[in-house]
Amino acid sequence: MSAPKGVVYIVEDDPSFRKSMERLIRASGYEVVACKSANSFLAQAPIQHPGCLLLDVQLPDIDGLRLQRELIEKGIRLPIVFMTGHGTIPMSVQAMKDGAVDFLPKPFKTKDLLSAIVKGLERDTHNVQEEFRKDQINALMDSLTPREKEVLRWIIAGNLNKQIAYELGISERTVKAHRSQIMQKTKVSSVAELVRLAEKVNISPAD
Repeated sequence: MSAPKGVVYIVEDDPSFRKSMERLIRASGYEVVACKSANSFLAQAPIQHPGCLLLDVQLPDIDGLRLQRELIEKGIRLPIVFMTGHGTIPMSVQAMKDGAVDFLPKPFKTKDLLSAIVKGLERDTHNVQEEFRKDQINALMDSLTPREKEVLRWIIAGNLNKQIAYELGISERTVKAHRSQIMQKTKVSSVAELVRLAEKVNISPAD
């Protein structure tokens, strides 16, 4: 038996609908974690990846849109597919604005649901890869000394060695040595690459 293609979390208070969704999604090759309320979902063990969340808008404790905002505030980036029998246009607009993958009115077609799940899992895979890359870049940046970090900000601002030397009150030779160390430690071969790395971890150029 092949490994599951991802984890699909379901938060739905209607037991019969929840059960039918579980069967359908498991039959499609995914692992399923089903919850009857927002609070029972929040009490789950750490989220597994790649994953996505099928979330009913109307829930007995916390409504789906509020749960979406709570997850954002907690830094939990789990792609959400909303399901609702009583959705409104403003509701769907708000959900999509806050990053939802899709907003499916009940009853929806199986192919639409499975398509939304695929889209959600693909997005989560991309997000996880991006976070891993950011962690790698931050580790490289942490290997720099405080002075090298300072010089880096002047380099990505497009300054020449002699300009950096003047701004920092050090010799041009010292700047060259710092530049060499920075390129070596960050494993880049050009300033353009260095700029891209800095942007990914929100390091701003010197003013």
